[in-house]
Amino acid sequence: MKNHDAPGASPADGRCRPIDRLRTLITLMVLLHHAVLAYHPYAPPAAADWGAAPMMWRAFPVVDAARVPGFDLLVAFNDMHFMALMFLIAGLFAWRGLSHKGAAGFLRDRARRLGIPFLVAAGVLAPLAYYASYLQAGGVPGLGAYWQAWSTLGVWPAGPAWFLWVLLAFSALAALFHRYTPGWGAAAAARASAMAARPSRLWLALVALSAVVYLPLSQTVGAMHWFEFGPFTAQTARIGHYALYFALGAVLGTQALDRGLMQREGALARHWLRWSNLAAVVFVVSMALIVAALVAMSKGSLGRALWISADLAFAASGATISLMWLALCARFGHGAGQVWDSLARNAYGMFLVHYVYVAWLQYALLDAALPGIAKGLLVFAGTVLLSWGTTAALRRIPAVGRVI
Repeated sequence: MKNHDAPGASPADGRCRPIDRLRTLITLMVLLHHAVLAYHPYAPPAAADWGAAPMMWRAFPVVDAARVPGFDLLVAFNDMHFMALMFLIAGLFAWRGLSHKGAAGFLRDRARRLGIPFLVAAGVLAPLAYYASYLQAGGVPGLGAYWQAWSTLGVWPAGPAWFLWVLLAFSALAALFHRYTPGWGAAAAARASAMAARPSRLWLALVALSAVVYLPLSQTVGAMHWFEFGPFTAQTARIGHYALYFALGAVLGTQALDRGLMQREGALARHWLRWSNLAAVVFVVSMALIVAALVAMSKGSLGRALWISADLAFAASGATISLMWLALCARFGHGAGQVWDSLARNAYGMFLVHYVYVAWLQYALLDAALPGIAKGLLVFAGTVLLSWGTTAALRRIPAVGRVI
């Protein structure tokens, strides 16, 4: 029997095709985001001392001298929404898993589908990717020297795999909630139906709730603070924000999506252009506020009002851009296509392995006499093709295929 509620399942498995298109699109955006970070116009310089704080190479594994104005806008656009939207997409399949398997069965499946990949990604793939950072920082080549440097870091960088352990934690909370409140699905389905009929109300609620869960932490610890415990890291101020999106996905997932929120002729799909225009306006306003806050911070004059305004802009941007992508996929994501279907089947594995290819392709192009835009596009294209091919090959191994 095929596993219909797990990340990585294909449209042929009975999934909602627009959601599969969305999940594939967001996966490609993750790959693009990491591919262009080396050419970000404000990327930090390459580390001179690999083990010294603040170890910015964890976010920028390789930094190239070639910089591309405009990549900062792409990175900011992604940062405002795509991780939250990934949690929402994951939450969409929580109800199906919980209702079919029960809390214990759902959690066992999540442990297999998320816990095992997290261990592999954090224990093997992340160190392999960061070896390129170590070499760029002048580290002594060789696995022995690298392991000695790695083991004295005091942390265990897991790269993008942090998403997996946080999602597993949210899944555990969902299983616990379902165990003691098994009838929540019926009430949630009615709420989901109302949300599908009035997306504007959904947007208002999401902006307001995002502000409630995000602002207190951001105003207390700062928007960029990360908590760390071994390989378990996450952006502190955004934990509640991500939990909200996962919970929203769980509520929306209690209703058949292809007859609700993601209907081709539904309220959301009909107004895809309106949502796209609103997302553009909100993003421009948000960037203006965030830039103003950064400038004020650099001068030591960041006022509370401007700080709060920038945080509110982040909450509004995340909600608006997320609904824009949902609307676009609801309107245009129903068609079949072999390439899209293949990407959907392999999207989860591509997310898991891509960071290795990103880092090493960026490292290989360091001395290439090419403009930054060409390097960024080459890294992105190479990462897509290599991650896609690697995942397709790995999924032919039965034990691996059952996980990814």
